[in-house]
Amino acid sequence: MAATQAPVSIGGEAALVRPGQMSRPKRFREYLPLYLAISPFYIIFAVFGIFPIGFSLYLAFHAWDGIGPMRYVGLEQFRYLLTDSDFWHSILVTFEIWVISTIPMLFIAMVIAVLLNTNVRLRGFYRIAYFIPNITSLVAIAIIFGSVFANSFGLTNAFLQAIGAGQISWLSDPWGIKVAIAAMVIWRWTGYNAIIYLAGLQAIPSDLFEAARIDGASAIQTFFRVTVPMMRPIILFTVITSTIGGMQIFTESQVLVGDTGGPGKAGLTMVLYLYQQAFTKSEFGYGAAIGWGLFVILILFSAINWRLVQGRSGR
Repeated sequence: MAATQAPVSIGGEAALVRPGQMSRPKRFREYLPLYLAISPFYIIFAVFGIFPIGFSLYLAFHAWDGIGPMRYVGLEQFRYLLTDSDFWHSILVTFEIWVISTIPMLFIAMVIAVLLNTNVRLRGFYRIAYFIPNITSLVAIAIIFGSVFANSFGLTNAFLQAIGAGQISWLSDPWGIKVAIAAMVIWRWTGYNAIIYLAGLQAIPSDLFEAARIDGASAIQTFFRVTVPMMRPIILFTVITSTIGGMQIFTESQVLVGDTGGPGKAGLTMVLYLYQQAFTKSEFGYGAAIGWGLFVILILFSAINWRLVQGRSGR
């Protein structure tokens, strides 16, 4: 007997529903438990992700001290941002710290990954040991490094005195502050990037290395002609993530030299300057404008790094 189609009224007109095909409300009721199961993530993301982003953009066009009424100022805060010498100084400080921390960090991470990729004993132990700094409390790290680089009784100056060198006022000298902050970044993120590089090295087919050895390539030639080209996507990933992280340095500087950035504002990074304006001076509208300026700078730096690292491989 042929299957029949039941007429269903939709929008005042009769429509046919095929056997086994559910109406939209019935289908929604059937999948409702699944929607409810995944809804917590989207609710939390909307409340703590989408809403703060939208509110910060709205706040950037208003002057607000966090208590009184908001006052609409239009683009005035963005205009002031372009002429704010402290903002441009914070960009320079952040970039300097990023350069003296990221380049050594990624180089050391690559060396560690290459060494761990050999038949070294206790390789699993070393992987865990190198990753531990990344999960250590950042505040605790900053306090410890504050003791290491202390001007009078720091371990670094004690070592310099032991070898006959003079003391360095690490937390009073502008470049000393930058080196101390960069040392914290290197110590914390080198192992993390080394593990990523190690995973990339283990994904390279061993046939390529055997072919290079047969062709008479040295270890250095194999590294630059085989390893680096095959690792290019991994290197690009670590450079971009290191750039994003380096442009958002805050806790290291804030705990080490305070909200003002230390002597000469040598540790005044962009995020620390945002914190200073928003939460110390209660200029929340201007702080939001600084945040969006930071967002634009991150996009530009990531795009530049993409072009520099990617090179001609994407063509």
